[in-house]
Amino acid sequence: MAGAGPVAAHRHGAPLGHGVRGRGPHLVPPRRRPARAGRRGVAGWFREGHRGLVETLATAPPDVECWNFLPAPSPLAFWARRQAHETTVHRVDAESARGGTPTAIPVGFAVDGIDELLLGFHARSRSRVRTDEPRALRVRASDSDAVWSVRLSAEPPVAERGELTAVDCELTGTAAQLYLALWNRGPFPDVTGDSSIATLWREKSAVTWS
Repeated sequence: MAGAGPVAAHRHGAPLGHGVRGRGPHLVPPRRRPARAGRRGVAGWFREGHRGLVETLATAPPDVECWNFLPAPSPLAFWARRQAHETTVHRVDAESARGGTPTAIPVGFAVDGIDELLLGFHARSRSRVRTDEPRALRVRASDSDAVWSVRLSAEPPVAERGELTAVDCELTGTAAQLYLALWNRGPFPDVTGDSSIATLWREKSAVTWS
């Protein structure tokens, strides 16, 4: 999966900044290592990356054209959303490594992140969540009216909002619990039906930027 928001601002910061500023409508971030920050300068390195990211997104014109890889109302909307979820997931990584309770994730934000993951990332040909036999998965957020149905087959998953009449497995939990579980940052709160589908998700759902 992609790097954290501030890390991504360094890892992809220059190309993202140039692209969002309108200098590269077809720009693809190069695969390169971020400049090393000394042990004592890591916090400042993160803060610098975060400031640059926020400034770039806040000051870019709404109609800017730049590289992106998922459907969105605009390239700017894509990057604002992507970096928000990128930062959140890896903030949880950092908080988990430190110990203690991670910062709460708002319901609406978590629902949007599940939308991005199921209807965006896993709709692409790169998704490895596939089955030889057609199966159906339901994801239900218990603290909202959000429900997703995912058809699994030998092709990329096909997800949609709403309920199928019959599914082989259902994952249920709060939107925040499901958000983290689907990104493999926590256990599935409740699994009913064929648990092998939940296991398949665990084993095959890692995603990449492009």
